[in-house]
Amino acid sequence: QVQLVESGGGSVQAGGSLRLSCAASGRTFSSYAMGWFRQTPGKEREFVAHINRAGGWTYYADSVKGRFTISRDNAKNTLYLQMNSLKPEDTAVYYCAAGSGTYANTEEGYSYWGQGTQVTVSS
Repeated sequence: QVQLVESGGGSVQAGGSLRLSCAASGRTFSSYAMGWFRQTPGKEREFVAHINRAGGWTYYADSVKGRFTISRDNAKNTLYLQMNSLKPEDTAVYYCAAGSGTYANTEEGYSYWGQGTQVTVSS
């Protein structure tokens, strides 16, 4: 199995940027496809972005396309989410997840989850 720890969350004004990181330990990081999800109180967890094992293919939710970039460094066992042009509606707890790569935009596609990092965007 793999353990995941997110970092990089915080508070930012609308239009600003943040970079989230997800450090992986345990089984080989490059064995897993990776994703980012987010959740606000009272709502279901929402897919944000996905990247395949080698990092050559990415997939985004329409709500973040063109503003967020997912990437990974397999040598450093780390996943990233660069978030630009942030909006108040991006406020959420952000989670990284590791999985098989099947069903990339649903929770069912992932077996391991981090604890989350809070992102707050003020207007």
